[in-house]
Amino acid sequence: MHIRNYGVPFPTGTVMRRVREVVIIILSALLVAIGLRLFLIPHQLLSGGVAGTASVIGYLTNPKYISLFYLGINLPILIWGFVVVGKKYICLSMLSVVSTTWFLTIIPLGNVTKDPILASIFGGVIIAGGIGFSLRAGGSSGGFDILGSIITRKRDIPMGSVLFVMDGLVILSLGFFKSWDSALYAMLCIFVKSRVVDMIHIRHVKLTCFIVTKERDRMLNRLKLLPHGVTVVNAEGGYSHEGNTMLMTVTTRYELADLRKTILETDPKSFVNILETVEIVGRFRRQG
Repeated sequence: MHIRNYGVPFPTGTVMRRVREVVIIILSALLVAIGLRLFLIPHQLLSGGVAGTASVIGYLTNPKYISLFYLGINLPILIWGFVVVGKKYICLSMLSVVSTTWFLTIIPLGNVTKDPILASIFGGVIIAGGIGFSLRAGGSSGGFDILGSIITRKRDIPMGSVLFVMDGLVILSLGFFKSWDSALYAMLCIFVKSRVVDMIHIRHVKLTCFIVTKERDRMLNRLKLLPHGVTVVNAEGGYSHEGNTMLMTVTTRYELADLRKTILETDPKSFVNILETVEIVGRFRRQG
């Protein structure tokens, strides 16, 4: 069990945070495009997801239109996600999709390795880096990532595992329409990608936060706006013997930044102790 104590270190300005998010999204899109153009497409392999679906269509028609197929398939998913998921998340995802489409157009088709196994492994790692970091920035690379994000918000399931299942359907289509050898190579790529995404995107990792504050009501009202429940414990300072309130909540590592910001805006003098949680039994998200 890892224990970390937070006093009062935290956020930079909102503008700088937004700029950092945009930069990360664009760089993540570049990684996805590099993985596709330099590793997977030359061997007619798949990365799974919408990119994989677009690749299958491109391999069966004309590979130079893969970027357009990628954009076209993503658009209805993005529109649907805008209604269901949230504006900020989808706006960043739209930026990712548009950037990836542009990079797929301008990056020349290359062949870094002649070995399809190496292409599958390293292509999967590079693309997973792009997907994982875009998710950590608050967006996604579009397509199946949006569907996966909706599922992980409703169910405590790792994102990589969700993507692995959905990508399996794309693999079957490649094997059926083109080659089962290519499908097996694609399965290796997708397996590597799913594991790396879970290493980077840690939304499913749970943290228990103990917040000691004198601003009981204000802090409680702010924490109630977050998606998880709060337990109130009356406490007393060991040295001062002054009355304090300790609030306990369980969150995800992905949501920790918002929790930190909320705590420090409400009571900069509060004391926060954050522990990594091994297991949760019972309801994790607040209803209603």
